[in-house]
Amino acid sequence: MSEPIGVVILGSTGSIGVNTLDVLARHPDRFRVVALTAHRNVEGLFGQCLTHQPQVAVMADPVAAEQLHDRLRVAGQQVEVLAGATGLERVAALPEAGYVMAAIVGATGLLPTLAAARAGKRVLLANKEALVMAGSLFMTAVREHGAELLPIDSEHNAIFQCLPPGFAATGLEAAGVRRILLTGSGGPFRTTPLEQLLNVTPDQACAHPNWRMGRKISVDSATLMNKGLEVIEAHWLFAAPPEQIEVVVHPQSVIHSMVEYADGSVLAQLGHPDMRTPIAHALAWPQRLASGAAFLNFTQLAKLEFQTPDFGRFPSLQLAFAALETGGTAPAILNAANEVAVQAFLERRIRFTAIAAVVEWALERVAVSAVETLTTILAADAAARMVANEWIAARTPEAC
Repeated sequence: MSEPIGVVILGSTGSIGVNTLDVLARHPDRFRVVALTAHRNVEGLFGQCLTHQPQVAVMADPVAAEQLHDRLRVAGQQVEVLAGATGLERVAALPEAGYVMAAIVGATGLLPTLAAARAGKRVLLANKEALVMAGSLFMTAVREHGAELLPIDSEHNAIFQCLPPGFAATGLEAAGVRRILLTGSGGPFRTTPLEQLLNVTPDQACAHPNWRMGRKISVDSATLMNKGLEVIEAHWLFAAPPEQIEVVVHPQSVIHSMVEYADGSVLAQLGHPDMRTPIAHALAWPQRLASGAAFLNFTQLAKLEFQTPDFGRFPSLQLAFAALETGGTAPAILNAANEVAVQAFLERRIRFTAIAAVVEWALERVAVSAVETLTTILAADAAARMVANEWIAARTPEAC
């Protein structure tokens, strides 16, 4: 029997990280945990270290890293503790690991995910910002360093499963693909009267009807920015032009996405809304293994509905399509401004409806340039954050 494959989880205390550990624990003969990382959640990472016994643990926050180090030593655990961005990049490239789960939310995940690609790992990509911000550079790194890139977002994983083997070499047109159909539930405000959106609270925005996710991603799902970022991600993952990608609102979240072919066939991937399914698929590909997710009972399914997204209700989705069309650093600007705006909303410094306004403001005022280097991308990210923060600082919550 071959040795278990070493796995690094970037962002292990988040929902994707926790679900990944659940799947790994079901198959100890196939996988072993090499490294775990978190931002500031010392308690969460400490508990995971006790249970899963990694070689290395990383806290992005240096103070938290010291606290974790002290707690592990008191507990008699010989786990190496690293800190900061350097520590994240180092564990992403550890030679003991073959697979890296990239599950850090936001722009912070870009550099360690890129480090994993440059180290030739199988990258299980849950951090969509790596492709949104630096799609061309990231895909070049994957090709040049012989990395494997498998999508973890339920939608992109579904599309991957519905595409024919070898599509990356032939291209979508040669594979007979007409359209990629990205499904989304529409979030908690799909039918909320528009005038009520002005006063929704962070807790209401985070109450997703089908999925249990972190607060930032939950807000993105409520604005449909998450779907917009997924459109950009799909463009890079599948070399699909914007006009070949369509968003379909599907409230039940049973069909995770579809691929339409030139002969009229439509292939869809179905399953319960459980992230362990795409995680298990990417870990085992091209084989299959048990994930722990429940199986569908088709006789008990409710009706399946499909709707066209309303750009008036979800302006963030339209902004994402526009940024993709513009190209260059526009998607990085979009992502950075959105991160700032969502955080401000969660802190009750702006209203829910102001999130898209902040993003639009940044896209109008930050110059777009060609993506030539990582420095170019990071500069656009920093400029967008500055402009977004200026917009927020100039207004009271009641005024926006």
